[in-house]
Amino acid sequence: MSGREYPDRPWIGVGLIAFHGQDVLLVRRGKPPRMGEWSIPGGAQSLGERAEDTARRELREEAGIEVGPLTLAAVVDALDYDEAGRPRFHYTIIDFAGEWTGGEPWAGDDVTEARWFTPEELPSLGLWAEALRVIEEGRRRLAGLRPA
Repeated sequence: MSGREYPDRPWIGVGLIAFHGQDVLLVRRGKPPRMGEWSIPGGAQSLGERAEDTARRELREEAGIEVGPLTLAAVVDALDYDEAGRPRFHYTIIDFAGEWTGGEPWAGDDVTEARWFTPEELPSLGLWAEALRVIEEGRRRLAGLRPA
């Protein structure tokens, strides 16, 4: 089986963009790739685990909160190359979005912090451009599901 570093195939990662009103939950990564950076909670899908179940499990493990119904926000590829140009990490990430239903954020599993951020705070966090894009896409798609 391929390891996560220098894999022979992409790994499937699943993220969950959790909203509490206009605020979004982010976690600070405690391990590579992107160690020390703020990101959407998520992780690797296990064999036999449905993608939505992975998203909910990772959200509970990393931040201790629950969300209601999920909608697909985006699918992105996260690639990190070494100095020689070889793919050091390659994740295909399925990002879902959901609205907070319970729990208070706390740093669990492989993260060092978990907290809500207002939309105005996001530009100052140095987030990956794809994270910003999928947060806005998740916000847009959830708004489309709310009754008028």
